[in-house]
Amino acid sequence: MTTLQGFRDWFVDRRSGVSRGHADNAFVVGLGRFGVSLATTLVDLGVEVMAVDIDESRVNEWVGKLTHVRVADTTSAAALRQLNVNEFDAVVVAIGSNIEASILTVSALDEMGVDNIWAQAATEEHRRILERVGATHVVFPEKQMGERVAHIVTGDVIDYFELDKGFVLAEIETPPFLAGMPLGASEVRRKYDITVVCLKPGGGAFTYATADTVPQEGDIMVVAGTVEAAEKLIDASMKGR
Repeated sequence: MTTLQGFRDWFVDRRSGVSRGHADNAFVVGLGRFGVSLATTLVDLGVEVMAVDIDESRVNEWVGKLTHVRVADTTSAAALRQLNVNEFDAVVVAIGSNIEASILTVSALDEMGVDNIWAQAATEEHRRILERVGATHVVFPEKQMGERVAHIVTGDVIDYFELDKGFVLAEIETPPFLAGMPLGASEVRRKYDITVVCLKPGGGAFTYATADTVPQEGDIMVVAGTVEAAEKLIDASMKGR
């Protein structure tokens, strides 16, 4: 969710809700697992995708399945110009294994004036270099998915998304100590530094939470806050069961 939804909504001012122009088209570099997953999902979302890879066999595999597919060495600024990379709303460098090619590609894009560059990083050092050479967004697909699954596997969390570094949305069962009283009276925000975003009663649908909302045991609750605050609430919930 973080990578795809964040990419799709990059041009939307979240405070005002005013669109600055959706990413209607995207240039994806690399047809490995992450690149393919990203590109195919973006196509499903209605985004026009140009996908490139230096490996001709990978490109041939996706001809006819993606909007446009080309063989190209993206470390070359000349090759990127021929593909009109500047005409795309955003570029995603999904090169995970070849760190040198990843860095050189981002650097070439930055030198060409591309201002919305998403890049996949393998390590923290890789991330720092990508940011220095021009990446505007850096993601760790495997690390982020591993952290999400780890939280779910423990059984403490139904779902878990990192919206930004250190800030998460967690979907949990309503803790017993929050059940049966209005959220405002429970002072959950003051005690746990957590905001309850919405609530889903058994058999019902999600609705926005307010200070007057009264959650019940068995309800599903979506909370937002720092990783530390979310884990504090989850720990307290498990101890109270």
